[in-house]
Amino acid sequence: PLMIDGKGRMEARIPFGPFVVSDMPRKKSPARAAGIMINDQIVTLDSIKFQWYDEFQSYLMKNKEKPVRVGIIRDGRQEECIVTPSKEGTLGVFHNVENIFNLTQIDYNFFQAIPAGIAKGFKSIGDYVKQFRVIFSKENKGYESLGGFITMGKIFPDQWDWHAFWSLTALLSIILAVMNILPIPALDGGHVMFLIYEVVTGRKPSDKFLEYAQIVGMVLLLALLIYANGNDFIRYVLKK
Repeated sequence: PLMIDGKGRMEARIPFGPFVVSDMPRKKSPARAAGIMINDQIVTLDSIKFQWYDEFQSYLMKNKEKPVRVGIIRDGRQEECIVTPSKEGTLGVFHNVENIFNLTQIDYNFFQAIPAGIAKGFKSIGDYVKQFRVIFSKENKGYESLGGFITMGKIFPDQWDWHAFWSLTALLSIILAVMNILPIPALDGGHVMFLIYEVVTGRKPSDKFLEYAQIVGMVLLLALLIYANGNDFIRYVLKK
């Protein structure tokens, strides 16, 4: 529930080591000021070894603006530096996660990309359908996280990224496709439902019934549109 409300998030728990300094800001870097250099490996804080990176961050937050002894390995030798973390609880260093995770890049040719894309599309559809039970859950209240045009705009990155843009565009297209086949009058799924009824019973629904069904379907869709964009508006006002 906290994640759905935007009060929490799920991230991969990153192992602490090896923490090899890959870069440092030119200014306002406590580590640079203390003499730590690029390619140094940070191993301890106040002689404490960490298994996970979030434990390292938590220790820095508890000791922000307080001197800590940073144990490093430089050229095979273990040394210590006294560093005072910033008020944000950081040392002012960056490390490359490629040293921690074994990343694999798979390249597809044109003919391999087609079945791979189809498989990914079906997986995305399956994942999206599974989310419906969360949306209608009274416990998780997923319906409160529904959003409209503002939410859709915010999921795109601030800077141009062609991969992210087309991936998100494809995801939105899949979402619209799934919505369109729902058995709601005024959508294609509603038309299919009436056709199935006609095939099974041998009778066509009356024109008056179809007219009322279309009206009900349009009212439901407009209500969903107003609700989703209303959520966006309320969240925007609350932030102000």
